[in-house]
Amino acid sequence: MPHAPPLNALLRQYGAGSALACEPVDQGLLNRGYRLCTTRGRYFLKHHFDPDTADPVAIARQHRATQRLADLGVPVAPPLAGRDGRTVAVVGGHAYALHPWIDGRHRHGGQLTAGQCTRLGALLGAVHACLERVMPPKRHTRPAAGPHPVESADPADTLTLIDDLLGHVHRHRPPDAFDELARHRLLERRALLEQHADRRPPRGGPTGWVHGDFHPFNLLYKGDAPAAIVDWDRLGVQPRAEEAVRAAAIFFVRPAGTLDLPKIRAYARAYRRSAGATAEELAAAVHRVWWERLNDFWMLRWHYERGDTRADPQFPAASALVVWWTREYDAVCGAFAE
Repeated sequence: MPHAPPLNALLRQYGAGSALACEPVDQGLLNRGYRLCTTRGRYFLKHHFDPDTADPVAIARQHRATQRLADLGVPVAPPLAGRDGRTVAVVGGHAYALHPWIDGRHRHGGQLTAGQCTRLGALLGAVHACLERVMPPKRHTRPAAGPHPVESADPADTLTLIDDLLGHVHRHRPPDAFDELARHRLLERRALLEQHADRRPPRGGPTGWVHGDFHPFNLLYKGDAPAAIVDWDRLGVQPRAEEAVRAAAIFFVRPAGTLDLPKIRAYARAYRRSAGATAEELAAAVHRVWWERLNDFWMLRWHYERGDTRADPQFPAASALVVWWTREYDAVCGAFAE
């Protein structure tokens, strides 16, 4: 098994019995997870190896937050404490956490009924409201590092990046279908940016504690109900309504790169009620996330700058969505704010 965790040392720290089986969990881009069966039960073993989020102190803070959320009735899977009372085990310089195994499955927006979309929006709103109760005051906390800065992207910088990426595409030999699509989308995006450069949004709206990475692979369902929100590595202070918009753009994107606006409308209404957010906040968040998507090329940067192709399957729909969203801007705003 590649990257096999040090099971004996970890299980001794947790008093979790002896390993019977350990299988990698394939889903997820930034961390390694394992389905672990021992003589004491079934567990999810998480190896925190992303350098941006693998600090044991930050991980312990996430763990305290999930335990407090669980106490408030939010569906989460808090980690187990080891013999020393700590929830983070560091072995060989690597950080691990052991969680109870949650039987469940992931669901994207196309698999959700209108009622389940309402429940999803209410759930994320409850997460934001409950985080405000259990986390430190925002004024004493720096914004979380991550892919969603408060400052909006400068289109001049993006145009420079587009030229750099076009150079990567041109130099790739032999050219393939991904190169062809990348070139098409880069030229298309350059034209859109030049057309809409005067629509750069100001700094983000009201900030608060957010999950930071709320999407279908981080939510487990048991039957028709959410069973556990997982992967709290990006927990931090960010504009809250933007997380609601980003999540919807992932849950409710269709394969052709359009959004299911009726489902988003049900989701957004429930989110606003649950989080106490206004329609104006959601409309401003839609504008900022649209601008973020218009200027974002992380999938192409992974592919061409890092040689990492794990996100390639997401690129066709994600790149098409930006074009569709620009064309249907008013309808998207209406779905979130009506």
